[in-house]
Amino acid sequence: MIDQKAIEEHIRGILVALGEDPDREGLLETPARVARMYAEVFDGINYTNHDIAEMFSKRFDAPKNAGPVVVRDIEVFSYCEHHMALMYDMSVNVAYVPNGKVIGLSKIARICDLAAKRLQLQERLGSDIAEIMMEATGSQDVGVVIAGTHSCMTARGIRNASARTVTQTFCGKFREDWNLQRLISEGVK
Repeated sequence: MIDQKAIEEHIRGILVALGEDPDREGLLETPARVARMYAEVFDGINYTNHDIAEMFSKRFDAPKNAGPVVVRDIEVFSYCEHHMALMYDMSVNVAYVPNGKVIGLSKIARICDLAAKRLQLQERLGSDIAEIMMEATGSQDVGVVIAGTHSCMTARGIRNASARTVTQTFCGKFREDWNLQRLISEGVK
């Protein structure tokens, strides 16, 4: 579990280390606010990929001859584990080929959201989503494409505001089938 009291103490220490007065009016409640925010935006740390898959694995019979299921432009954000910097303007495309069963479409977005609520690398986020989707759907044929902007590149260091990172995770049929890869990669910006 996330220890909000410890976060409050450390944020207060960071404010002091920055040369700020944590007792001034505008900062009095900042440590508690940050602790609450961290508990919310890092909620995914409380769950394993298996836990998330179990939470969202209610399956329904797939229609006969069901083709790939694709959900595009799922908006998420995360925090880079190297700088704890925001990874934002992230768009996730997820697809799977049903293996006789489907899951609710909103479950796919929920999987992406909870997997993103961890200290992450964009590459690992795609891998985590694919792993969770394979378990939740019972299909090994899963593809995940993510495009995102990283504040560790836009707000510091190179300060390249237009740089976007695109990562792809292809499992099962998605590894070999260019048409499936294209189906999920189309429109990625």
